[in-house]
Amino acid sequence: MSELTGNRIRTTAAKLGLPHLAEAVNEYIRRADEAKMGYLDFLDLVLSEELAVRDDRRFRSGLRTSKLPHHKTLDEYDFSFQPELDPRKIKDLATLSFIEAKANVALLGPPGVGKTHIAVALAVAACRAGCSIYFTSLDDMVRNLKTAEAAGRLTSKLGSYLRPSVLVVDEVGYQPLERAEANLVFQVISKRYEKGSIILTSNKTFSEWGQVFGDEVLATAILDRLLHHCEVVPINGNSYRLKNRLKALGRETEVA
Repeated sequence: MSELTGNRIRTTAAKLGLPHLAEAVNEYIRRADEAKMGYLDFLDLVLSEELAVRDDRRFRSGLRTSKLPHHKTLDEYDFSFQPELDPRKIKDLATLSFIEAKANVALLGPPGVGKTHIAVALAVAACRAGCSIYFTSLDDMVRNLKTAEAAGRLTSKLGSYLRPSVLVVDEVGYQPLERAEANLVFQVISKRYEKGSIILTSNKTFSEWGQVFGDEVLATAILDRLLHHCEVVPINGNSYRLKNRLKALGRETEVA
């Protein structure tokens, strides 16, 4: 390929919004020459590479706007430390069929068992698949909604929690809510019902949600919509954080 032709291809690719092709055209041609590709194979190579670059760019952008606290995956989760948790159940969830069905996932268990890790891992997988994600703790969501309501911007703020394909609500039950606060949560759950998926984590059993939301009737209404289409995953093992802390203490004792 002449230098003039290469420059023309780079210019055209840039105008078409294909920056990766503009940068990598010489490398593609080299690979095509080495493999003695035909025209269709070469075209397939260029388009496949450009699509992969765009998907990766979209994925990284989605992670930035998701507010996820970290980007851990299921490969990093130690299932051997939670023998009562069936890995197959979590891997089935990782197929993301529940998102297609606009269903929910509830991860229940005491602090430190890895509920948030699994919730984030499912969200990362969903983001990789092209779904929009938003992560929030329940307390942060309630606080933001109260502030917006006081400023007359509740409808606009609700949109932040209604637009994403998947809303991750972490730490349900760590702080009890007043009835007005619980009503804001109800609005989010109700408006997302059968329209978008929720992944939530809670250290409370559902029978304790009346205490969490300060009203048994309101808690029942929330649970009615949340659990109609929901995969409930109880995790009743030991705390990872405690395990790691005990290991650290053991090393300190050995050194001492």
